Amino acid sequence: MLSNSPVVHFPVTTHKMLREERRLAAFASHAGYSRGRLVAEPLCPSRSPFARDRDRIIHSTAFRRLSNKTQVFIYHEGDHFRSRLTHSLEVAQIARSLAHILRLDEDLCEAISLAHDIGHTPFGHAGERALSRALDGFGGFDHNLQTLRVLTNLEQRYAQFDGLNLSWETLEGLIKHNGALLDESGSLLDGQAGSDRSETLRGYELKFGFGLHQHASLEGQVAAVSDDIAYNNHDIDDGLRAGLFELGDLRQVAFVWELVEQIRAQHKGVEDRRVVFELNRRLITMMMTDVRDETMRRIKASNPSSSDCVRETGELLVVFSSGFTRKLDQLRSFLHQRVYRHERVMAIMRDAELVVEDLTHHYMQHPQDLPKGWSCKSVGGENNQCAERVRDFIAGMTDRYAIDLHRSLFDDTPNLR
Repeated sequence: MLSNSPVVHFPVTTHKMLREERRLAAFASHAGYSRGRLVAEPLCPSRSPFARDRDRIIHSTAFRRLSNKTQVFIYHEGDHFRSRLTHSLEVAQIARSLAHILRLDEDLCEAISLAHDIGHTPFGHAGERALSRALDGFGGFDHNLQTLRVLTNLEQRYAQFDGLNLSWETLEGLIKHNGALLDESGSLLDGQAGSDRSETLRGYELKFGFGLHQHASLEGQVAAVSDDIAYNNHDIDDGLRAGLFELGDLRQVAFVWELVEQIRAQHKGVEDRRVVFELNRRLITMMMTDVRDETMRRIKASNPSSSDCVRETGELLVVFSSGFTRKLDQLRSFLHQRVYRHERVMAIMRDAELVVEDLTHHYMQHPQDLPKGWSCKSVGGENNQCAERVRDFIAGMTDRYAIDLHRSLFDDTPNLR
């Protein structure tokens, strides 16, 4: 599975798969020419390798836990706010639609989209910050790397291997979710060469040959941009539902407010709640249309003849246009100020960080308290092996489990309300 290894040809075995292969563009990832899995398995007679990956992800324990992991709002704040699970489903829906338009492999886009947040801690990015601080000196924490660790090691459902043994293309799309990671020399592009993160990435590169100095396939790029489309839209809805801002406040985002006025002009007297739903529909369509047009323009200019040619272009092809990116920056700035940095949200997240820090410090100091199956060999002392076990244990928790466990260990647990 190294990058210079020969491609493994998976012969198409069903008429359905054959029709799908013929529909795909030359620059798409073709399941019939997947680079394979780390552990060889017989082909499934009714599913492509990428469809099989999607199904394995859906049936995984880590995927089910996303239903009780924070997107922006803690689970007990309301039944209708997005969780990591519902966010991932929305990303997958958008990704499949874009893949169909661009003639890419829809199953691969869906698999990457469904799995892209599996490595997240409880309490979203607040939990990630807290876990990284608490494990400073032991490699910190990175949810993208944790996603790969869950899928290649921690999920233990099969008799013959650890992890889900996903295809190379799915794992590549996940690890490159935010673009190229290393330069040609193997150093981190963000200038942190020599860090534990860099060593971890080089370990994955040695084992799988991902080509981390290159961007991902178009399917991986579609999953990434679909993530942007999904959260920028559903965070408007959730922010309004939570009362963090009012519909009229969207005047600060000119292109969004233009849509609001169009909706009200076309549907006289419509209630604001319906305006919000219609706004989300139109915004998603607008964003997808811009991505489609800009992507097709870039594909035409670079003219890749295969998925490998896509990786070798040296630039992202699935992106928003520069003009729309400027508009989107206005929306992101608004959401950052009015939702993510809102004092009500920040107060809850500060308490959530304390929960994660307390749990991490406790288990680092008392590794013998880790549940059966999680204990490390060195009892009573902090070391890298214990830090890894604690990291995996904490990161896999749901919000509810983390709160309940904190209550069982400490006298004062924040209410997170």
